[in-house]
Amino acid sequence: MMDVNPTFLPPISRYLTGTGRSLPSIRKWAEDDRPREKLLCKGPRALSHAELLAILINSGNKDQSAVELAQSILLSCGNDLAELGRLGPHHLKQFPGIGDAKAVTILAALELARRRQTAGLTSNRTVLYSSADAAALLKPLLEDEQHESFYAVYLNHANKVLGYGCLSSGGRTSTTVDPRLVFEAALLHRATRLLLCHNHPSGNLRPSQADITMTQRLKEAGRLLDIEIMDHLIVAPTGYFSLREDGLL
Repeated sequence: MMDVNPTFLPPISRYLTGTGRSLPSIRKWAEDDRPREKLLCKGPRALSHAELLAILINSGNKDQSAVELAQSILLSCGNDLAELGRLGPHHLKQFPGIGDAKAVTILAALELARRRQTAGLTSNRTVLYSSADAAALLKPLLEDEQHESFYAVYLNHANKVLGYGCLSSGGRTSTTVDPRLVFEAALLHRATRLLLCHNHPSGNLRPSQADITMTQRLKEAGRLLDIEIMDHLIVAPTGYFSLREDGLL
């Protein structure tokens, strides 16, 4: 759909510090400073990002406590949780003390958080009142993808969510959508309205001419089946773009 320059994760070598010092175990810290005890006493919202991450990784390495190791990981991401969500196991395992088990634990926790954000897409009680509502549900699903993916959300006449699905997944620059798949799934859900969405890994939210042309083709095909295309959203970590709000649909 549009050419992009691949985004590379920052090098982490400058965050891998080894002082050779022997650190006291977290068990010897004051109780109010221990992440687990602090969570139990004050609740999870009282903990910093590093403390929450330290609970997941459980232990540090010979030079760093679990909290310091967590701080190093977050520092490599610019203390940005969205960037943390884009890390893969190979990146995490570059930090001393992070092996397969800890990397998997971190990734599983991040995926659960992502799924919680998109839970409305699987609830038949969810109603989309605006493009902003739809973007709030779909952005967490797509913003961390490193390739373009195309999704459709199936709605009834009252804009209640009936279901959703990924219809195409491509490379960094484009994905191809088969209109037959779009409307076959819509008919199976007995949808009367569709909301389309895909991501731009480049972060550029402007639609390409291919995006606009495809949307118009789907709109015309939907008229034959009495299925309305409500909007086509483009999402990225930087936000979202609505073709309807911009007068392109």
